Amino acid sequence: MPAYASPISTMSTDLNTLDLPSLFEALDCRQVTRTIADLARREDLGPDLRDATSLVMIDEAAQGSAELVCRADGRLAGAAAIPEIINVFDESVAWRPLRHDGDDLQPGDVVGTLTGSLRSILTLERTLLNLVSRLCGVATTTRAFARTIDSAGATRAKLFDTRKTTPGLRSLEKYAVRCGGGCCHRIGLFDAVLVKDNHLAGVPETELADALREAAAAARSRWSDELQFFEVEVDTFEQLERVLEVEEGFVNIVLLDNMSTDELRRAVSMRDERRPGIELEASGGVELTTIGEIALSGVDRISVGALTHSAPILDLALDIRAEDAD
Repeated sequence: MPAYASPISTMSTDLNTLDLPSLFEALDCRQVTRTIADLARREDLGPDLRDATSLVMIDEAAQGSAELVCRADGRLAGAAAIPEIINVFDESVAWRPLRHDGDDLQPGDVVGTLTGSLRSILTLERTLLNLVSRLCGVATTTRAFARTIDSAGATRAKLFDTRKTTPGLRSLEKYAVRCGGGCCHRIGLFDAVLVKDNHLAGVPETELADALREAAAAARSRWSDELQFFEVEVDTFEQLERVLEVEEGFVNIVLLDNMSTDELRRAVSMRDERRPGIELEASGGVELTTIGEIALSGVDRISVGALTHSAPILDLALDIRAEDAD
């Protein structure tokens, strides 16, 4: 099984400035796809790598083609991963894309075609559909949230994902968020500092500002330009007051956890008066029905775990046509 390489190249790169093909490379999505596809092949075909049905039903020499068809309205993500899935199963199968990641899809749209060994196409069918349907679902869910923000008329707020991703699929799911019109938050624990409530459990509130100054200075001393940002989570105005005591240049973002829209507006007012250079991020329980009002509160960022942890798949299918063997 191929080794997984952590996408450390993203540590000093602002992923949200990259176009989708560059993002796919920066997140090491090719290697991730190969790793996931190899695992999927082993669990589907067993220790002997056997597709028992195709072996008894399909002639070894049979050739065929298949169209990848969308059956519902959605946003495409994961088309760039299809060649890597194919190469794990049978690199002789050819893929011809007709749509590209980031495209909107309607029922009946053909995303692309596969041609080659009919056995191979049937064997890789489920892995391809499982992965691409999942990524399209993330992109489609993200599109719905992003459009709701746009319709609210709040151009300041940007939509961000979280680390609430499927284990092993984080790079691909974050790529799918970008396909849907959202932004990537930190990739993992390695590329940014996010001080949360559990990190502050033993810090008295009166010492919070000093603790943050010390932590921010230590982080930048150790990792310099490798960190995307230094962020602090607060859930009370007392904590926010303490964070706003810290001079400019230490804290980049303050995460406002589970605050009402009235509380968010108050926090924005406090920030504007005390530390206008700090960005504010709303997080916690954000839904389609509430995100528009949250955006109008004046926050700069809205992070939504549901983009990845609650996204339903987009219905895709492979329509296969067999051809007579020579």
